[in-house]
Amino acid sequence: MSQFGTEFCDHFAIARFDGKAWQAAEIKPLEPICLHPAAHVFHYASTCFEGFKAYRWDDGKAHVFRLRDHVARMQKSAASLRLPVPETDLLAEMVRHLVARHTGEIPAPPSSLYLRPTLIGTLPNIGAAASPSTTALLYVLASPVGDYFAGGVRALKILVEDQRSRSTEQLGSTKTGGNYAAALGPTLAAKAEHGVDQVLFCPNGDVQETGAANFLLISDDEIVTKPLDTSFLHGMTRASILTLAKDLGYRINERNFTVTELLDWAGRYEAALSGTAATLTPVGTLVYRGKDIPVRDGQGGPNVDRLRKALQAIQYGQAPDTHGWLSTVDG
Repeated sequence: MSQFGTEFCDHFAIARFDGKAWQAAEIKPLEPICLHPAAHVFHYASTCFEGFKAYRWDDGKAHVFRLRDHVARMQKSAASLRLPVPETDLLAEMVRHLVARHTGEIPAPPSSLYLRPTLIGTLPNIGAAASPSTTALLYVLASPVGDYFAGGVRALKILVEDQRSRSTEQLGSTKTGGNYAAALGPTLAAKAEHGVDQVLFCPNGDVQETGAANFLLISDDEIVTKPLDTSFLHGMTRASILTLAKDLGYRINERNFTVTELLDWAGRYEAALSGTAATLTPVGTLVYRGKDIPVRDGQGGPNVDRLRKALQAIQYGQAPDTHGWLSTVDG
């Protein structure tokens, strides 16, 4: 299979906001989008997106994971950027119709169909730095995908950055491209200098998240992770893992913790990154101030493996969906 996110289905869903109302959505052949060079998105970064997956089960149907929750999060992102907010049914049906058209192209689990709804401001006005875009374009891409990290599930090596943040405090929970752009330079520099996979951003010593995933510490009976605030993304996989962990008897400890505490706990806790693309991926090594610090034995631990498999069993149709997370789409 091609590199994650580089292969696309031949149709996409698209809808426009004309300044007054959302127009009817269409499923069209995938093609370039024509925008005015002064479009708001190019100059003032008025864009947000979502990422989630559909799985094709043995029953031949597609099952989208946490569709309504992702729609709700995109609506919050749009509102924070003062973009026209997509209507719930509009966006959900765009996803459903696109998935229905391409159900037969969804690869078997553990592969999936990655869905990428994207909202952009289209107002042609380069003097609108202090005002929002009153017109917008909403579209949904579909991409058959395999593993996000090359080589499949393996223990990652991450750099602990104790000064810089991934995003701004007010936009950290908004899923906007600017946050990823801000993390790109430090992540590429860390990969080149330290050979790491990701950077764990811990501004002023406060452990937050990496450029593309939330961060969790896991023991045999407890999960420690930062409590939700506006400084970092409220991951859907994070929320799902915490719910399943509670079902399995783990104690959920959402608390702020420091780099000092993280390094002290590294010998006893497993560590993992959670995200739609990464699912739940173990962290085996922390790099801090030039030193490699193993997380336990440096390998993926049994608790990370247990929780990842519990989540995937629901996504793949191998365990009951007791939380109502899956939306079935008939192809």
